[in-house]
Amino acid sequence: MTDPGDRRPAERRAPEAQGPEAQGPEARGYGAQGIRPGRAGDAERITGGLVGFARTLRAAGVPADPQRTRNFLAALAHLDGAVARDVYWAGRLTLCAGPGDLPRYDRCFAAYFSASLRTARRVRGTTVSVTRPVAAPYGTGGPETTGEPGAPPATASEIEVLRHRDVARMSEAERREVHRLLALLRGTRQARRSRRYRPSPHGPAYDRRRTIREILRDGGEPARPRRRARGQRPHRVVLVVDVSGSMAAYADTLLRFAHALVRAEPRATEVFSAGTRLTRITGALRHHDPDLAMDECSAAIPDWSGGTRLGEEVRALLRLPDPRGAIVVIASDGWERGPADLLGAQMARLSRLARRVVWVNPHKGDPAYRPLTAGIRAALPYVTDFVAGHSLAAFEDLAALLAGRRADPRGAVRRGGADA
Repeated sequence: MTDPGDRRPAERRAPEAQGPEAQGPEARGYGAQGIRPGRAGDAERITGGLVGFARTLRAAGVPADPQRTRNFLAALAHLDGAVARDVYWAGRLTLCAGPGDLPRYDRCFAAYFSASLRTARRVRGTTVSVTRPVAAPYGTGGPETTGEPGAPPATASEIEVLRHRDVARMSEAERREVHRLLALLRGTRQARRSRRYRPSPHGPAYDRRRTIREILRDGGEPARPRRRARGQRPHRVVLVVDVSGSMAAYADTLLRFAHALVRAEPRATEVFSAGTRLTRITGALRHHDPDLAMDECSAAIPDWSGGTRLGEEVRALLRLPDPRGAIVVIASDGWERGPADLLGAQMARLSRLARRVVWVNPHKGDPAYRPLTAGIRAALPYVTDFVAGHSLAAFEDLAALLAGRRADPRGAVRRGGADA
């Protein structure tokens, strides 16, 4: 690498002192990409390789979005895109969002450019699956474009395959990868108007108190009228997770999804576990570390992998003030040991109190699934949305529903429907 303190012209330096840019493409870290300065179209090819690297980082979990990619290319416009050290530090400073992204960035950089770089740190850990750009013949079909200029087509990554795979059919390593991606899920919430007012220069109402206080502070001199508007607050969400024996394959993943919601909106999210009793586990899920939060939940839930009495638990939930005006999400397969008519009566009460009732059934993702159990048939007439909860893609759809970005996710059933 070139010493930044060496101010001598490049033509007066010895080849070994000029850094990797004078020692061939393998030393620069671009041997796998075939980028060689001096050829026609080098700028386009280098740009395509750099954008492909950003897409690889995004597939590996680093938030290298299009805006960060543009900043990356803008930084390299002042450097040399054919020098490995310039590319490494420009990408590290623009594509990474925090210290937690640095290990993945280093591994992806070394794997993508197929070279041992002195600037890349040696990090121990699990191997990250990356997306390598491949050439496609002109006119042949390829992946959908992302709107990034110069981005070459890319092969389908393992992460994309895992997004639609049933959690119950995954290996332990695949499940850990899905849990890692759930930890990165944004659990933002659709905003609602608050009862409280906040100062606003263009608000619809006059703020008389602030106006009078400013007049008195200025000794009675006339002041410009102040205005105010209602503030914005996220919708409250109450999540009930079935942890009975029939939901054992999905309970841990559902609780990790609940952890993402609590971490995003800790004051607007309440989580309960449902088995033979209703248990509030919101406090356990407020730990920032997902694994520590799962350990706390295991210690707090006394009826893990037991039976299910949804009717009694919904009745216990209705005794609390939490569901009133909130979005209530019930994650269960509907296997009810108690009387189904009790569950139907409590769901009718819940539908009148809650803003929205969303039922998440892991078996809903199976095209052959039909709601035939007594519990689910008793609850469906009072459910606003009946959605799947078996894969990472299904949880992303549910998060989009709670954020208001999608009014009706794939396969949803509106209130009053009896079929899936």
